[in-house]
Amino acid sequence: MTPHNEAAAGDYAPTVLLSGDPLRSEWIAETFLEDARCVNRIRGALGYTGSYQGMPVSVQTTGIGIPSLSIYVHELLETYGARVLFRVGTCGGLQDHVRIRDLVISQAAATDSGAEGESFGAYRFAPAPDLGLLSAAAEEARKSGVRHHIGSTASSDVFYHSAGDERYRPLRAHGLLAVDMETSGLYTLASRFGARALSICMGVDNVFTGESIAEAERQAVFRPMIELALATACGVS
Repeated sequence: MTPHNEAAAGDYAPTVLLSGDPLRSEWIAETFLEDARCVNRIRGALGYTGSYQGMPVSVQTTGIGIPSLSIYVHELLETYGARVLFRVGTCGGLQDHVRIRDLVISQAAATDSGAEGESFGAYRFAPAPDLGLLSAAAEEARKSGVRHHIGSTASSDVFYHSAGDERYRPLRAHGLLAVDMETSGLYTLASRFGARALSICMGVDNVFTGESIAEAERQAVFRPMIELALATACGVS
């Protein structure tokens, strides 16, 4: 038990799917997991544990942004023994070919976050996923035929920025695929704890083309993202 999580030791599986939205966490548990039970309700950050094709799997809500995600991921890794983490969230495309409903698998994550402070001294840490998870997800995505992209992404601490979308032009010019608010923090913590992590996000809008998915549609289109994460987890377990 922690200040943010009422789960007991052993309540979380080694493999955890991370969703920013508690309603998405609930939907994942009810739709994909067998015998799912709720293990955390503190602050509405719902956590569930069940099984998928016989493999224990948990789902944990992380909230929005690196500071919030870092609390839950740190505790999952340090207190609850999680070892394999998948972010299953949303992102905004930065390239014209990254369309809504496409999956983006992050192979590296830049950030404007100051959450790490002076952790790395004069260095700028380059957060990256576990190569085994990345390779397995790429193969699963290819086999399934789901439209996807693999490349570098960015994680921002700021949603409503005074500079607007112009701040993303240098990222776009350097080929970054999409922007979210969490991936960089996940990869950094996984590296610190010697765990495995991968971020798989669905494009729900595009910063430069203006395409977007209506909020009411979003839960319904997430199935391919969750299926890819779970298939990858089963393949590497």
